[in-house]
Amino acid sequence: MNKFSERIRELRLEKGINRKQLAEALFVSERLISYWENNKRECDFNMLIKIATFFDVTIDYLLGKSNF
Repeated sequence: MNKFSERIRELRLEKGINRKQLAEALFVSERLISYWENNKRECDFNMLIKIATFFDVTIDYLLGKSNF
């Protein structure tokens, strides 16, 4: 599993939301969230920004380049 897939799942669980709720917040399908968390797909740059903003973390954190 890469860091992105680990981090997005961890952040979602820390926030106490399920995949459906995250999908609705990001305007994507629940299946796409599952693909990201299971390292079957990667998101594009614009979505990476949306995810970082939603979770209030840096893109470097999402990608595993930093630990905060």
